[in-house]
Amino acid sequence: MSVEVSNESGVEVDEAEFAALGRYVLDAMHVHPQADLFVRLVDTATMTDLHVRWMDEPGPTDVLSFPMDELRPGREGEPAGPGVLGDVVLCPEVAATQARAAGHSTAEEMLLLTTHGILHLLGYDHAEPDEEKEMFALQRRLLLTFLAGR
Repeated sequence: MSVEVSNESGVEVDEAEFAALGRYVLDAMHVHPQADLFVRLVDTATMTDLHVRWMDEPGPTDVLSFPMDELRPGREGEPAGPGVLGDVVLCPEVAATQARAAGHSTAEEMLLLTTHGILHLLGYDHAEPDEEKEMFALQRRLLLTFLAGR
C-alpha cells in the first residue's frame, strides 16, 4: 500500500504520521495492498483556488477529496481491487482555526480531516442524516483506534 504525503503548506507536520494513518485506514477498510493514496497539505491560497475551482464555493475549506479509480471498501478476506484511490488535500491553517474552536490540537484536527477525506474517497458521504451518522461514527472509530495504537 502506497501512501505519499506532500507538505506544500509551510506548516511543520509529522508526515510519517499521516502516512501511517492512511495505511491504517486503508487496511481497516480492506483496501487492496497495491492501492495508492496521496495526501497533500497546502496553504490557504491554494486551498481557496481548489475550493472555488472544484466546488464553486468561495474561500478556503479544511479538506477536499479527489477520487481517481472510485475504489470501494472490501471485506475481511476480500479486499477491494488495486488502483489509485485518489488525493486528500488538507489546509493546516483552516484546520488550526477549527481545532481551537473544538478544543483540541491542530494535529488531531488534521488527522481527523485525513480520515474524513479517505472515507470520501471510498464512497462515504454525509449529505443525508443517516449517511452522516454512519460516516462520522466510522471516522471516529478509525481515528480513535489509530491513536490508541500509536
